[in-house]
Amino acid sequence: MISLGCPKNQVDAEIMLKKLQNSGFEITVDETQAQILIINTCGFIESAKQEAIDSIFEAIELKETTSVEKIIVTGCLAERYKQEIMKEIPEVDAVIGIGANGDIVNVCNTVLKGYKYESFPPKDKLPLDCERLVSTPKHWAYLKVSDGCNNCCSYCAIPEIRGRMRSRTIESIVSEAKTISANGAREIIIVAQDTTRYGEDLYGKPMLCELLRELCKIDTISGIRLMYCYPEMINDELINLIADEEKILKYIDIPIQHSNEKILSAMNRCGSYDSLMQLINKMRQTVPEICIRTTVMVGFPGEKEEEFEELARFVKTTKFDKLGCFAFSPEENTVAETMDEQVDEDIKQRRLEIIMQEQCFVSEAINKSKVGRVYDAVVDYYDSESGFYCARSYFDAPEIDSCIIFTSDLKLFSGMLVKLEIIGYDDYDLKGQLVID
Repeated sequence: MISLGCPKNQVDAEIMLKKLQNSGFEITVDETQAQILIINTCGFIESAKQEAIDSIFEAIELKETTSVEKIIVTGCLAERYKQEIMKEIPEVDAVIGIGANGDIVNVCNTVLKGYKYESFPPKDKLPLDCERLVSTPKHWAYLKVSDGCNNCCSYCAIPEIRGRMRSRTIESIVSEAKTISANGAREIIIVAQDTTRYGEDLYGKPMLCELLRELCKIDTISGIRLMYCYPEMINDELINLIADEEKILKYIDIPIQHSNEKILSAMNRCGSYDSLMQLINKMRQTVPEICIRTTVMVGFPGEKEEEFEELARFVKTTKFDKLGCFAFSPEENTVAETMDEQVDEDIKQRRLEIIMQEQCFVSEAINKSKVGRVYDAVVDYYDSESGFYCARSYFDAPEIDSCIIFTSDLKLFSGMLVKLEIIGYDDYDLKGQLVID
């Protein structure tokens, strides 16, 4: 299984893998040894689509030179382009939409018999409450609380690909959290397309805080990390819960996309420079040690120099702990694709570089302020080539953030808790020194 894109897609892959394992298939991490190669694609933006297509053609090469016999394409690209993939790339043996993920065993058995296979059932057939073959390191795991999205941002194809939001019950989520934490995952990372709206469809109101309180009762969980929290849905109850609950990590991911009210309105999003600033100030006042991550978009249709300069000023003033930036991509069948005042690609790239350069200065100042401080951290892995261990404290999410690199004469293991004094930094990574009590 090659799973591309976001953690939500990775959870889907883990569910499919568990179904295959339970039915007798052997899972291998060496793609050259596999008979069947499943590519669980992303199709969110142009670069993700290109990565998925590149992966399919790489799989075709393996089909010609290794033991790979069959190629199955699933995930968002398959859902979005349906019959086009098989038509354009006949070397693929099966293409299935996300609603067919639960039928993956039958799909594999069918292609092994020499048949081509295509299936695109309704999106709401995507399995959510299933066993998973967790593919992340043993000490942390993703926990997907819902799928789909009701926000309909004008640039985003997710509602078309994934459908409307479907929340899992609190009981189902808690049960899964108990299982994966009993198997060693001490850090649970909450993911969804919009985490803060969790439960709205099922319970008639957002239920994230109620869910978090139940998860905090699980003894085997030591840390809960919140991702994909939309700013307009972050209220005092959630902020105070983050402040008061020891198990909720003082970290939050808030995809703001922009700070200019006109651009946000065109994106079909809420907020303004002032409202976002008020929210961030409130979070920092209530939870002084909080780490705030965000993503912003440059080059949205109608973004002139004035609106861009406001965004750049916002990034400089707000000093986000973590920030990612990407250029607007006109996605098919979205409102923004046909908007007037599209921005030239070279202007988008220049603006992206300005934002990331500004964030580089911010990150350097934040890292410098950490020098001399001691943090609790978890060891993620050891890099035998460099001789360094990589660890994370509460302010670093796995796979997307940086880490603390350090050496140790003692042999350490993935998942071990250590104390590290920060002694320096290099670009985005911190340099640490092991503190022995």
